[in-house]
Amino acid sequence: MTDLTYYKTLVFDCDGVVLNSNKIKTQAFYDVASIYGHGIAKELKDYHLKNGGISRYAKFEYLISDILNVKLEPQVLQSLLHAYACKVKHALITCEVAKGLERLRQTTKQANWLIVSGGDQSELREVFTERRLDKYFDGGIFGSPDTKDVILERELNNKNITKPAIFIGDSKYDQQAAQLAGLDFIFLTDWTDVVNFSSWCDEKCITTNLNIESLQSGYVS
Repeated sequence: MTDLTYYKTLVFDCDGVVLNSNKIKTQAFYDVASIYGHGIAKELKDYHLKNGGISRYAKFEYLISDILNVKLEPQVLQSLLHAYACKVKHALITCEVAKGLERLRQTTKQANWLIVSGGDQSELREVFTERRLDKYFDGGIFGSPDTKDVILERELNNKNITKPAIFIGDSKYDQQAAQLAGLDFIFLTDWTDVVNFSSWCDEKCITTNLNIESLQSGYVS
């Protein structure tokens, strides 16, 4: 059993962990790419689902360079990113927030809390401020265009992340980033987009829990 009160830092992914926003973003990738046709849009959507936790910047670069197989033009990339941001911003303001955040924050008063997400950093900070969620994350809210690997390494070097630390995520990339940074990891299953996550978690011996609310006691079975 993992005691969350043991940790000095708790790092949270956003989508699928704090916000029920995975399906919103999946649909937004399809909708934005649909200007190129259904087949292209589905290919980007599938790529997104296979690469959960990777930033939108990398995914739209993949759309241009690998799916469309054309030269990456900055203005085209910015246009796609803008269209995507417009589609997801309102949804992030209105989507479901994980139950149990307040109680878990009280249970883990000893810990510094951070958001480390593949979502756009400025967008995340606006959404969390508007939804009054920023008060929980005293360690800061971080996102793309920096990757999770870069953010974790930087915040470790800055001593904003102090070990023992644990990453709470819902994607394979979250687990890989946590492992690379030397953080423990919990995989939340309730809102994840990972297909056949049970077999993957069993294979990797990954600790799983349903959602934030199931962590309220501070203990993970």
